[in-house]
Amino acid sequence: MSASRSHTTITDIGTVGIPVSDQDKALEFFTGTLGFDKRLDLRAGESFRWVTVAAPGAAVSVALIAAGGVGQDTGIRFMVPDAEAEHTAMRERGIEVGELLRWPGVPPMYEFKDPDGNRFEIVESAA
Repeated sequence: MSASRSHTTITDIGTVGIPVSDQDKALEFFTGTLGFDKRLDLRAGESFRWVTVAAPGAAVSVALIAAGGVGQDTGIRFMVPDAEAEHTAMRERGIEVGELLRWPGVPPMYEFKDPDGNRFEIVESAA
């Protein structure tokens, strides 16, 4: 092992942040439309608000950060037991979903967007 290589004490990912134009609107989408749980909603002064949501029982949360630059590919992959069933359910709830992709050797997956156009992937968990 190289002497210049540093070691980390990082053990997990706790929260990932996404830019949103309106935290209240984003909070409603994630909790009301997607069915996530609100984990935190704290204000620090007049101008800063820290809002996090997570899938029920998930270890990693999503911070809804008031910022410009919305409409990003977040790189976030949410796992589901049945991608086809979730795809149908999300479409029925009015969520903008992409085509359900199926390739040999790759779990079924598709893209969806939040109201700000931020893109996420749904991936079927391996059985």
